[in-house]
Amino acid sequence: MKKYSVVFIPDNLKIEVDAGTTLLEAAQQAGIHVKSTCGGKGTCGKCTVKVLNGVVSGGQGNIPQRLREQGFILACTAVVESDIEVEIPMEFRLHEHQVLLDDNVENEGLLAEGKLDILGDYPLDPLAQKFYVELSPPNLMENASDYSRLITELKKHVPAKWLNISNDVLKTLPDILRAGDWKVTVTVAFYEGGGEIVRITPGKDDFPAYGIAVDAGTTTVVVALIDLSTGKVLAKQGTYNRQADYGDDVISRIIYADEFKGLEKLQKVAIDTVNDLLDKVFEEYHVSIEEIPVMVVAGNTTMTHLFLGINPKYIRLEPYIPSANHYPVVKAKEIGLKINPQGLVFNLPSVASYVGGDIVSGALVAELDKKDEITLFIDIGTNGEMVLGNKDWLMCCACSAGPAFEGGGISFGMRAMPGAIERVYIDKNTYEVKYKTIGDKAPMGICGSGLIDCLAKLREAGIIDRSGKIQDVDTPRIRKGDDGPEYILAFAQESGINKDIVITESDIKNLIRAKGAIFAGVRIMLSMADLPIEAIDKILIAGGFGNYLNVPDAIRIGLLPDLPQDKFDFIGNSSLKGAHLALLSREALGFADNLGRSMTYLELSIGNAFMDEYVSALFLPHTDLSLFPSVTE
Repeated sequence: MKKYSVVFIPDNLKIEVDAGTTLLEAAQQAGIHVKSTCGGKGTCGKCTVKVLNGVVSGGQGNIPQRLREQGFILACTAVVESDIEVEIPMEFRLHEHQVLLDDNVENEGLLAEGKLDILGDYPLDPLAQKFYVELSPPNLMENASDYSRLITELKKHVPAKWLNISNDVLKTLPDILRAGDWKVTVTVAFYEGGGEIVRITPGKDDFPAYGIAVDAGTTTVVVALIDLSTGKVLAKQGTYNRQADYGDDVISRIIYADEFKGLEKLQKVAIDTVNDLLDKVFEEYHVSIEEIPVMVVAGNTTMTHLFLGINPKYIRLEPYIPSANHYPVVKAKEIGLKINPQGLVFNLPSVASYVGGDIVSGALVAELDKKDEITLFIDIGTNGEMVLGNKDWLMCCACSAGPAFEGGGISFGMRAMPGAIERVYIDKNTYEVKYKTIGDKAPMGICGSGLIDCLAKLREAGIIDRSGKIQDVDTPRIRKGDDGPEYILAFAQESGINKDIVITESDIKNLIRAKGAIFAGVRIMLSMADLPIEAIDKILIAGGFGNYLNVPDAIRIGLLPDLPQDKFDFIGNSSLKGAHLALLSREALGFADNLGRSMTYLELSIGNAFMDEYVSALFLPHTDLSLFPSVTE
């Protein structure tokens, strides 16, 4: 097949690609990560590039007129037909996220992270342990095999109904027994009442067994190295999920896996993302991969399918059925993870297609099933997943909020990266703007927390009405744009992209739809339980987004119920914490299975109830102002 060279500017990076390769695929091969919300279908208009020299075919799609007039095309639909030189401006690229790894500092309107006792009432009984055993050496009179000798002694020490050893580990046994003078340390990982011998080392090994907890999120991935003897977190690393190259949300990735035959690629990208974080963790704490016998992964249903290489295509097709909600234990070598090849990998169970192991993990560590008080647990991300109930009952649902709160579908929306506007302040008299950006960099766009701030402040200043329509107020910041009226947040001369950063009336409507879907989900669950909003005793907000969520502003726009702020708690990355808990307690891991099965899942697409609530929520804060008594006009 004919090959062409592609030079990327301003990187001055040159690669060779096959004829027929799209510019988006070429950028991915070069390690340049371009925004592509829709996963390569040409509908989001994010993967905007300019060909400086050479010939491409295609490049059409949903691209703003102003960019088309400047010579920009879409990388996902542009096919290389000669040697070319292509410019990818920085504002159209994915950059490293600000990933929440530590507790936040309390600020006005923000929630300080509550301290969860990871183990709670569960006993410390980790998924892997080391056992030191001394064997009697064989002789001509006592000639039991090496393996029989090991198992006989090991059963005296290991609390398991059965023990298994792989052929790979068995191969190492004879030499290790003799090198250790019949004294060895055996690492055992536990599952289904038994134990898998993962590693045998000569002599006495005084180091603890280690485990890895993983939060495999749609947007970000975080891994933590855990000392299984104490439960202490020894190292932690996070980054954006590289599957974002193939779509911002789970639906676009399901489509890519199925229609673009990309399942194998998406699995590899997910594993590579985790492996790169493992490299950083091991460098930080200086452990080897052989010392890691067990990993627990918490992810939504689609992410778990992709992580295991299971086609998720039926998740998006009515009646929305996943391949599995409970997943087999796999060995690390089966999927290419950089822990001990014989190490066991557990994936926390899902509830349904759109409520996954990350929510079960959060419910587990938050002990929702053990509380007398009625608790609303909510994780606002690329979807809005939530659980309502107490020790007597639990119900859950997922709202198709879309990626708006992650910056998707917003003209200058971006993820929480350096240069993203995360706080907005608007003067009610002059309509002038002040803002704060991540890293105090020149603004390049606006992220989720900034969007909520912005929406609340625009309404408070009278710049938009309750439907989100931009009003005719006296300020040069309001103008007519390509997509209708827009408000300038940062002028070109102060931005980091030499362009005005705006929020359009269309963006505002997208945000209202996203917040409306989440609040409608809350209302549906309350209705099913025949409870008023005031019956909620506690609202637990999870996930990295919650760390930067201004609760009064979220109430002001109708995203969260209008309840006193002391009813709100932020519990951080509960997905990772639940995986951490499962590593430390076999009982907790077993209970996660029961917890997933015990939740009543509400399919919001059935009937008209959700749509009725959703339509009612498409105003700021709501059509029924009695639901938001603290929000004054």
